[in-house]
Amino acid sequence: MVYYDITQEQLIQMVTEAVLLEIKKAGSNVVPTGISVRHIHLTREHVDYFFGRNYQLTPRKQLSQPGQFACEETLDLIGRKGSIKKVRILGPERNKSQVEVSITDARMLGIEAVLRSSGDVEGTPGITLRGPEGLLVLNEGVIVADRHIHMTSADARRFGVKDGQRVRVQVEGQKPGIMDGVVIRVSDRYRLDFHVDTDDGNAFMLSQGQLVTILK
Repeated sequence: MVYYDITQEQLIQMVTEAVLLEIKKAGSNVVPTGISVRHIHLTREHVDYFFGRNYQLTPRKQLSQPGQFACEETLDLIGRKGSIKKVRILGPERNKSQVEVSITDARMLGIEAVLRSSGDVEGTPGITLRGPEGLLVLNEGVIVADRHIHMTSADARRFGVKDGQRVRVQVEGQKPGIMDGVVIRVSDRYRLDFHVDTDDGNAFMLSQGQLVTILK
């Protein structure tokens, strides 16, 4: 018997690739689900501020999208009404620092919930971040991420959709239903994945990796 020394992340990656291959073979409109918890994206400048000049974020585990990873490092979020401790940073660095929360989180912090696509932070609420080197006030950058589906251009052709299009998604299971207004995001850097936050995940009793159907 041959034993292979692989990490849990590598095993998850292998299973994910196998599932996506079977989906493509079947030619169906199903997509795996990724439920995103609250997290922080930082610029190079802000990484330096909290952890020291030229500090390299420490990968904790790989995420569903290629090159994206959760870090060992965390920061606290401080709003007008409350705070949330040890919110995980995601890498790599971004052009703009951004904090993604659920509506439930926003209410806890006392921050207006603004629905945006990731990266679209102009005119959004700010927040205070607390880390090893003290406090940093972001004047903008807090968003509730829009529901969206990552896919490659080949996936888009197969599904008959285009970048920026909004579709409906059918959820099966104990609390079945339809999510509307789901944004299609197309790039050959992406891997097929339906992204929702914890509020949507809980409302439909979704689980990580659960298959949902894009409705034409």
